[in-house]
Amino acid sequence: MELSTIIPHIEALIFASEKPLTALDIVELINNALGFMEERINLDQVESCIEGIHEKYQSEFYPFEVKESGGGWQFLTKKDFHKTIAQLNGDKFLKRLSTAAMETLAIIAYKHPITKGEIESIRGVNSDYSIQKLLEKELIIITGRSENLPGKPLVYATSKSFMDYFGINSSEDLPKIKEVFAEQLVQPTLINDSDFKTVAADEVPNLSVNESGDLTQEN
Repeated sequence: MELSTIIPHIEALIFASEKPLTALDIVELINNALGFMEERINLDQVESCIEGIHEKYQSEFYPFEVKESGGGWQFLTKKDFHKTIAQLNGDKFLKRLSTAAMETLAIIAYKHPITKGEIESIRGVNSDYSIQKLLEKELIIITGRSENLPGKPLVYATSKSFMDYFGINSSEDLPKIKEVFAEQLVQPTLINDSDFKTVAADEVPNLSVNESGDLTQEN
């Protein structure tokens, strides 16, 4: 089958899907839809088509793009139009996570699978409320229980919604912790020999402190 024939089917699937679609999902869906045809499409063909579709929607002509996010491919509006789109959903769209929730989410993102006790040992405060809010927003999920800890506490991890929310495709796309800290470090000022001026002994000012405690220069 010609790639030009496959592309519209892929675009239609990504556009209509309520969740991100992987290339394997697309292969299966198209083959099921066109099952009466003798020639079935394969993963290489779909990936080539997606590459072309991705490049197509990079054009400034389109306010949206095809992006790999949340574990698969989906149509997303470009960031230049986020404020415009926000008007559709008002405060719900613009509402941000609290600092406590962001701290908790960051710990889970970098340390998962992780228990509530382990989260609290890192934060130093109770995290019940933050964890509950993150579960309600479907940014984290319960993956099971820890068999190695007393009481077998629940274990938490980030969800596909988390990846979609932050526009990443997997946990590997998160910035490395050392990179985050590197950005916060104060860079030293480089000083060259040319920055210093040699002053002769007789050019050094004679300074003294007067009765008022002020620094003065004697002639």
